[in-house]
Amino acid sequence: MTTVTSEQVLDSLKQCMDPEIPINIVDMGLIYGVDVRENNKIDIKMTMTTRGCPLHDTLVNDVKRYVNKVPGVTDVNIEIVWEPPWTPERMSEAGKKLINYGKQQTIAPINYETVMPQGMGSLVKQEDGSLVLMNENQQGFMVNDAIIDFWRLCNGQRKITDLVEMFAQKIGLQRGQVEKEVLQLIQQLRDGGLVSIQEPEVSNVQFKK
Repeated sequence: MTTVTSEQVLDSLKQCMDPEIPINIVDMGLIYGVDVRENNKIDIKMTMTTRGCPLHDTLVNDVKRYVNKVPGVTDVNIEIVWEPPWTPERMSEAGKKLINYGKQQTIAPINYETVMPQGMGSLVKQEDGSLVLMNENQQGFMVNDAIIDFWRLCNGQRKITDLVEMFAQKIGLQRGQVEKEVLQLIQQLRDGGLVSIQEPEVSNVQFKK
């Protein structure tokens, strides 16, 4: 039996995206260690960007799925660790460029009660079955089901407050547990050219008394 290498595992994990940001978890700096044991059993040591990440289970399942894509892997064990804590400095240079690291990362000034995000681009299925959101400049961002579902909710007719509520219901968490993550996701999708932020049109017609 051919021995699986840690490089093969990391290469496969570069297809696994952070559930909040359209960047792979390797460039995000979430993988702290890959250990190949006897009989190609793989131990992954990783972290999350926040302890309260509402998509914790989604990411763990995605990691297992992509590691199991490596030929020869017989078992995958994932350990979530919090030391050292994740910071943006742990990202690779490629990852920092993807989110314009160092620039303003808020979507203010906008009114969350009125603006209606509109999804842009298209969803493309790759040869290996993975999905990519492609913007109008033909730049692709690998995504998971949670991001795709959220992108589809952005139809230009729902306010950000509505999107937060719908997303919370979809994953079975309270609104307050996902609000920050949703706002970050909207920002990253906008930066990637996959969402536009639209203010509702206001008529400027004036009626004579």
